[in-house]
Amino acid sequence: MILAASLLWQTMPKEPPFAKEIAAFREQDLKNPPEKGQVLFVGSSSFTNWKDAQKAFPTHKILNRAFGGSSLPHVILYANEVIFKYDPKQVVLYCGENDLAGDPKLPAFEVYNRFVSLFRLIRSKLPQVPIAFVSMKPSPSRWHLRSKYIAGNAFIAEFRK
Repeated sequence: MILAASLLWQTMPKEPPFAKEIAAFREQDLKNPPEKGQVLFVGSSSFTNWKDAQKAFPTHKILNRAFGGSSLPHVILYANEVIFKYDPKQVVLYCGENDLAGDPKLPAFEVYNRFVSLFRLIRSKLPQVPIAFVSMKPSPSRWHLRSKYIAGNAFIAEFRK
């Protein structure tokens, strides 16, 4: 009986990563629909936790749709939900650190490849919208990944649209 229950639990569909965060964005949007054409911040926890970004950019309307712990594949997966539906006038992206922290064997060049995939996806649907990438930083708890962050940032800096 326990084995059957365990097997049943393992075969049940699991909630996709960050489904709760994406659902919370949907709920926020229903309660207070955001204006189109804002500067959109998307990515991981450094943006998620930046609660006063609007104060830092008082002459721009800021919409933050970052979700903590996300990696570039997550942003790609949810691009319709966190980017395209808002028709932003600019996309500011902060992501990549969790890619390397989540898989220490991942080469820095793969973060670059993921960035290029996201960039091209955004460009395919928002061809004129400026895209800014905030470079990865080596936080103290991830100092051991510093060289990969530096290399990934260098690859991305050399990217030519």
